[in-house]
Parts: sequence; C-alpha cells; structure tokens
Amino acid sequence: MSTPMSAARFLAALKAEGVEVVEVGDWETHNRNSKGPWGPVYGVMIHHTVTSGTQNTVNIVKNGYSGLPGPLCHGMIAKSGKVYLVGYGRANHAGLGDPDVLRAVIDERAVPVDNEATTDGNRHFYGFECENLGNGKDPWPAAQLEAIERVSAAICRYHDWGSLSVIGHKEWQPGKVDPLGFTMDSMRARVRARLGTTPEKPTPPPSTGTTYTVKPGDTLSGIAKALGVTPDALYAANKDKIKNKNEIFPGQELTVPKGSGLPAPAKPKVDLSQLVTAAKANPKASGTPVTYAGVKTVEAALVDEGLLAKTYSDGHYGTTTVEAYRKWQLRCGYTGSGADGIPGKSSLTKLGNKHGFTVVA
Repeated sequence: MSTPMSAARFLAALKAEGVEVVEVGDWETHNRNSKGPWGPVYGVMIHHTVTSGTQNTVNIVKNGYSGLPGPLCHGMIAKSGKVYLVGYGRANHAGLGDPDVLRAVIDERAVPVDNEATTDGNRHFYGFECENLGNGKDPWPAAQLEAIERVSAAICRYHDWGSLSVIGHKEWQPGKVDPLGFTMDSMRARVRARLGTTPEKPTPPPSTGTTYTVKPGDTLSGIAKALGVTPDALYAANKDKIKNKNEIFPGQELTVPKGSGLPAPAKPKVDLSQLVTAAKANPKASGTPVTYAGVKTVEAALVDEGLLAKTYSDGHYGTTTVEAYRKWQLRCGYTGSGADGIPGKSSLTKLGNKHGFTVVA
C-alpha cells in the first residue's frame, strides 16, 4: 500500500526523471477529492485522448465535458513529449475496473483479462492521457513514447514499484481500447529498462561550499548520516531551501555544511542466518520467543516502508512480521512460495541498501 506523494513531490519526481513539465493553472489543487478518497495508490494508468491539437487537448482534460467533470487525468502527454500537469488528487480517468487486475498490480504480476467493472480505479491509479486520435493510425512520436516511459518510471521509482505497476486503460476496464498504437508490454519493457539503469547515488562531497543533489528515495536524516553531520546541521545550512524537514525533493541542491566528509557511521549488520532462524522459530514459539537484535533493524525498515505497524516493531519475528516481510518480497517481484515471509539474501540486501544496514550471509 502506498500513500500518494504530495503535489510538490510529484512535480519534483517527474523533473528528476528528465520530464519536460508544463504546469497548467491551479493543477496542484484541481481534483475530485470531494467525490471520494484519493489513495492508497498502486500503479500508473495510460490512456489516449481521441483528440487532436495540444491546447485543445489540455483544455479538455483539465475541464472535462458534460457528464464527466475534469480533471480527466493528472498529466497530458503531448506529441512533443511535454507533459502538461492539469490536476492532482482524485481524477476522472480510470472509472470502474476489474478487482482481479487491481490485485495483480498490487502483487506486481501479469494482469489477467479484465471481465468486470466493480472497483474504483480513480482512487488507486495515477493517470496520464496521451494526445492521440486513438484510431490505430495516428502516429506516436518517439518523444511522446519516451515521455510516457519517463513519467511511468518516475512514479514507480518513488514508490519502489516495478514495471508491472504500469497498465493501460484497456487492461483495466472491459470495452476500452486505449492506448491504441503500441503495446503495453513494450512500454513496460521500456520502463523496466529505465528503472534498471539508474546510477548509484554519488559519494557525498567532502567539504564546505560544495553541494549534494537530492536523489529519489533520499531523506534528510539519511543524507546527514552519509555526510557525517547531524540532520539539524544539514537543515540549518539549507533553511532557505527546506521549508519542512520531512519535505525534500529529488533534484534539490543542498549545501554541504561544515564538518561533512567525516567517515560515515558504521551501518548496522544483520546476520541472515540468525534472522532466518528467528523468522522460522517465532511464529511457532511457545514460551519465550527467539529474539535477535537484527530483527528490530529489519522491523524498523518494514515500518518505514509502511508494511508493519510500529507497535509490532519489538524484536519478535512473529506472524505479523512474517506477513509484513512477505509484502516486501512481493514488492521485490517474488511470487508463490518465493514470498513466504522468510528473508532471503536478495530481498534482505535490497531492504538494507534502502534503509542503511548491511547483510552478513
């Protein structure tokens, strides 16, 4: 389950992915939230507009039409590759769709054929309309296809989703054909390739006067740790850029405060074999459960991921932690017996890389 990012973070994530963005009017607050909830969000949905002319299309998706008020999406992707942001929050783009498709998107597996329309998609998907006549003949310029790829990857990168979280309207609602003119499998392959070629975060700069560029997934405390300074010192050096300590955005350049460049604090270590022993023993434990310090480290990461309630982060790898870790494995792309809640080296290393601990095999 993912909480929708703020409008500011949404904008920053798109720009960090290299998307050319055009902000249209009051897009940040233009929504249909009064008609139903917005979130949790699970994926990205792509549409075509059956319109021509960029400005005409922007006007339609922003304002809607009789019987279907706008916004009709969050962003309109023009043939030029520019992305026009017209709304943020609940938008009239997805309508009712197949709950089996939603479950597949959540589990990040191939979607089944849609055959019912009973689930509210406006609540759960980011939506992008693409300028195209939708007749199978109107061309899709390279710049437009690249923009679809980039916006999809930007959102997936922020939420730590894979390419299977990107679907077409035709895969969601029976009777829909959009987008027509390219396959969603080909687009997911492009998104998958882009997500797989993200460079590692650079080594923080060594001295005062240089800057650090915020990357997707960064936190103020995480950057401060890497720089060898306190979060308060980093915040104080960037008060003109940071309005809220919990709101930093990819692409921001932060001033490196004096005292940075010190060796980063040692990362906690989690012994995989001990963790597996605790995971297998605790759900069946009678009397005193098996405890191990590494369990708390992993549970804290699962709490940060929104998969485990903080009250259960107590060092006891019980059934609740097993279920939380199973959900993490699903996010990592595991299915069936591969998502059993028992940590494996690959999934645990991915969690450690994201939350600052190392895995000892």
